Amino acid sequence: MAEEGQKVSLYVYDLSQGLAKQVSNSLLGKSFEGIWHTGIVVYDTEYYFGGGIQKGPIGTAPYGTPVKMIDLGVTNITKDAFESYLQEISPRYTPETYSLLKHNCNTFSNEVAQYLVGTTIPEYILNLPNEVISSPLAPLMMPLIQNLEAQLREGEVPQSLSLNAPTKGQPSEATTIQPVNDPLGNARNVVQDEIAKEFAAIRAKGELGPSEAAALATKNVMQKYGFMNGSS
Repeated sequence: MAEEGQKVSLYVYDLSQGLAKQVSNSLLGKSFEGIWHTGIVVYDTEYYFGGGIQKGPIGTAPYGTPVKMIDLGVTNITKDAFESYLQEISPRYTPETYSLLKHNCNTFSNEVAQYLVGTTIPEYILNLPNEVISSPLAPLMMPLIQNLEAQLREGEVPQSLSLNAPTKGQPSEATTIQPVNDPLGNARNVVQDEIAKEFAAIRAKGELGPSEAAALATKNVMQKYGFMNGSS
């Protein structure tokens, strides 16, 4: 027997904490507003994928305040039926299957939204990974992507973003994803290291926050290697 119709919403968070908006245009030649994490809110509960399928009271997800709350529609599926469905799909949503670029919280939200209300989540959220990895300068983003993925794979919430790739555990799946055109070639690791060192030096001065320091470090190194002119 169906319950009274339940509103279904998509809560959207920016995992980069503003960093993507700061550096994406200079890094990738295109502006991105954020690195999106999403959760489905229904039955007075928020459901999301991070270290497995998670749920909790609305407003208690460990990703801060959502930057957007999108109304997806109304479902007549019962909560019991929905949570049985989650049990069925849970083997596909584990820490081992998590990939920030290929199988993430947005993959989960999209599948759940289709089950509950027969609609997908916004294309700009789903297409972001493809847009990032298709950029010629995408390798410069890989340390940040790997750092985020390593934390999210373990169900952790990034508290501060680093330009250094994770150094312990197995390499994330993201390390195998390379854009077709890589103008940096074998110099990519050198450039990544220089950005990390520049970032650390700027932060050591204590004058800029992480987002601003990362943007400035990226800009300085990219100017050095001729990817940006001095007025950018």
